[in-house]
Amino acid sequence: MTWDFSTEPEFEAKLDWARGFVRDEICPLEVLDLDHATFRRLAESLQQQVKANGLWAAHLGPELGGQGYGQLKLGLLHEILGRSELAPYVFGCQAPDSGNAELIAIAGNADQRTRWMEPLLRGELLSAFSMTEQGTGSDPKQFTTSARLDGDHWVLSGRKWFVGNASRADFHIVMAVTEPDAEPHARMSMLLVPTDAAGVETREIGLMNDPDHKNPVWSHCEVFYRDVRVPAENLLGARGRAFALAQQRLGPGRIHHCMRWLGVCRRAFDMLCERAVSVDVHGGPLSDKQTIQNWVADCAAAIESTRLLTLYAAWKIDRVGAKEARTEIAMIKYHGATVLHDVIDKAIQVHGSLGFSTDMPLEQMYRWARAARIYDGPDEVHRVTVARRLLRDYTPAATPTEHVPTRREEALARFRDHLELATVAS
Repeated sequence: MTWDFSTEPEFEAKLDWARGFVRDEICPLEVLDLDHATFRRLAESLQQQVKANGLWAAHLGPELGGQGYGQLKLGLLHEILGRSELAPYVFGCQAPDSGNAELIAIAGNADQRTRWMEPLLRGELLSAFSMTEQGTGSDPKQFTTSARLDGDHWVLSGRKWFVGNASRADFHIVMAVTEPDAEPHARMSMLLVPTDAAGVETREIGLMNDPDHKNPVWSHCEVFYRDVRVPAENLLGARGRAFALAQQRLGPGRIHHCMRWLGVCRRAFDMLCERAVSVDVHGGPLSDKQTIQNWVADCAAAIESTRLLTLYAAWKIDRVGAKEARTEIAMIKYHGATVLHDVIDKAIQVHGSLGFSTDMPLEQMYRWARAARIYDGPDEVHRVTVARRLLRDYTPAATPTEHVPTRREEALARFRDHLELATVAS
């Protein structure tokens, strides 16, 4: 099977437009002290330009208001969007809304698409994906949030943790145990829960990269569901299918995460190199110092190898589906997170105290990079997935009960006649 990461000239032109648009129109917004509501108002005119250029909600098909691009093209686009944390919102593909729209497209009925997905795609609604629970690590089989059917309503009770944008969302997609006696992967279902429903309480959590909850795009929350009643028709997909649906949602989304990380890496790398050729120390530019040259070379190789690995995963999803690309998807998650951290770390070091200050975006990028090793599953879990899937193709060597010929003995036996002829000839 031949790898081919090229795209047609028309799409390359769109990518060129996106590069200039992110650089000239979106990145300048980062230096303004914008709250969430103000940023959303400013973004409206920018979103219209994205729509006019055919790049709005590119993760969904045309029948759903998107562009129908495959994972490879989406990856190339997200690499550009990664240069600013504001860009995915402007392009209508920010998490968790993009994944939630895909989820409703996959599992929702016609009414659910009309009520929740279509306004979500138009940017009229915001959503949250309420899955994680504190104290369960990364094992969803231990989730305790539950829902029971009471007449024509579900009654939802429980507590969720680290739910992105829960306080700003208009609705949550909640994973809850509805089939307690089923096997572990078939115990949970998904429910569409309006945020203003009675019994929904959110508490914003201060984070290392946003201790005061001021980020214009993101917030993370602890959410309490206290006997929340939602109509029975708010069940998303079939009962007991939440785990399988979550896997469909999270797998391809990691391509977008990793390509956005590469966009962050390239921005940090550009800063590193510009600083290296701009500053003189001890009689010459930083760029003449061997340590700096090593950092430049190592960072460049790390970025390019991660990019190829991620594009290969995207290319494989486009051809054989996310299920058959699970090893590659897991691999890029933990590998990409490490490269993201290391490149930004070197860029900060080259800038010295300036890189550590808020006059540069590097310190904020560094704090975000630390979170990359946790969200969407800790790196350690993905490493276990890769190791297990690779090792299952190997079988143990047989335990010998008698002498087994060594490789040298086997080679001598195989080529004895040739060796004897060679000896006679000499």
